[in-house]
Amino acid sequence: MAGMTTRATRVLLGVRGMSRDAGERVAQQLRALPGVSQATPDDGQIEVHYDPSQHTVMDLVRTVRAQGFLAGML
Repeated sequence: MAGMTTRATRVLLGVRGMSRDAGERVAQQLRALPGVSQATPDDGQIEVHYDPSQHTVMDLVRTVRAQGFLAGML
């Protein structure tokens, strides 16, 4: 977790219509963001650990939406 300035925050995002395979692609995009230390997909949701000094929850939601899915915080 090099470069993280604060303790990681965990958020669970609901993602409509996301299969396990699609979730892996979405997780990869999230993990590519600076400050995201973990993104773990499951059917219809994804758990993200991130540095809140670098991103907001809406930044994460926008990243998921950019992959073609509706998403929001659970």
